[in-house]
Amino acid sequence: MAVWALGINHQTAPLDVRGRFAFALDQVPEALRRFRASVARQPEAALLSTCNRTELYCAADEPLIEPAAHWLAETAGVPPETLMRHAYVLREDAAARHAFRVASGLDSMVLGEAQILGQLKDAVRVADEAGALGTTLHQLFQRSFAVAKQVRSSTEIGAHSISMAAAAVRLAGQLFEDLRDIRILFVGAGEMIELAATHFAARQPRAMVIANRTLERGEKLAARFGAEVMRLSDLPTRLHEFDAVVSCTASTLPLIGLGMVESALKRRRHRPMFMVDLAVPRDIEAEVKALDDVYLYTVDDLAAVVQTGKDQRQAAVAQAEAIIDAGVQSFMHWLRQRDPHAGVVALIRDLQAQTDAWRAAEIARARRLLARGEDVDTVLEALSRGLTQKMLHGALAELHSGDEASRRHTAEVVSRLFLRGRLDASAERSGTGPAPRP
Repeated sequence: MAVWALGINHQTAPLDVRGRFAFALDQVPEALRRFRASVARQPEAALLSTCNRTELYCAADEPLIEPAAHWLAETAGVPPETLMRHAYVLREDAAARHAFRVASGLDSMVLGEAQILGQLKDAVRVADEAGALGTTLHQLFQRSFAVAKQVRSSTEIGAHSISMAAAAVRLAGQLFEDLRDIRILFVGAGEMIELAATHFAARQPRAMVIANRTLERGEKLAARFGAEVMRLSDLPTRLHEFDAVVSCTASTLPLIGLGMVESALKRRRHRPMFMVDLAVPRDIEAEVKALDDVYLYTVDDLAAVVQTGKDQRQAAVAQAEAIIDAGVQSFMHWLRQRDPHAGVVALIRDLQAQTDAWRAAEIARARRLLARGEDVDTVLEALSRGLTQKMLHGALAELHSGDEASRRHTAEVVSRLFLRGRLDASAERSGTGPAPRP
């Protein structure tokens, strides 16, 4: 069973690219159904999508990287090559290590943040409910949760963590002399807005208002903070009332456009506005950032702020990586136990991949020589010599290294691998029958 992951994150893709590949949690079951139906053999699959990453984890008899990339690119409405410019593909132990690092907060923009673990658990639960999760991925993720718990309890990885919400409050404090004098609008009522509202409420702003598509959910959140509730449809007429705006919804299109903000600034007589867009895709049009009296920050803009305290956590990172390494080894051991031939199959696959790479390199070299007008026989001779040297290099190097016993063992193995026909013929001539097969 091959395990692999295909994804993009805040380290490999800018915000606008990540926005093209974002999935709301309620979209994931149908997305998984369409993906699994798009390939010949339905793989185990889970889809994790947050503001910082979109990752597809799979387990199948063989890696299905190319069809997965085509499906994901088609879903986002971009060419596959655009996706692959920003994507990473991880296989076997590398895929397991990545899943464990994500769960533990080591791959997050906010090093050590705990929110990603809940998001990963939601993604796994949804995949399981959709019937897309099998034994292999179930083991992978349950082990990732256990490793994350051990990292959290055994190290100080999150001791100095600054969340996006806390970073937003810090930036607002740099713009406004006293946050108790400002009016804040929160657009949305999800987990991130709840976290942001909690941080801002601690600074006792003059007013807090929550705008949400569903008033009932907005009212429930507002009741916790003594905040007012308004409809999203009232944004154009009321935006000017607010000194600060924090937005994070699952909308696929911006809710706050350039024209709306320009009108609000005019009614505010160009008093500054602080705006934070925590949504992927964007809730606030990118052009708003160019306005003189608007200070707009996205999740990527907050990266420098949230890295504060990173130096103090490096020792904890080393401890966490050791825990993760042990978890990866344990998972790979479990995976190999399920298929005693898995190691041999993997070795065969790696050998084939290596020989394919050698062949491609020599063919490319031969074509360059032919294009320069070199004699065909000379080029063929160089091609065959190049392949022979590449294939024998490792064996010859081993024959000249190590102690006498290891060289003797290597000589026996090399003889069986490369001189089998000669050994068989020699055995037949001596009357002892064919040489034994390894």
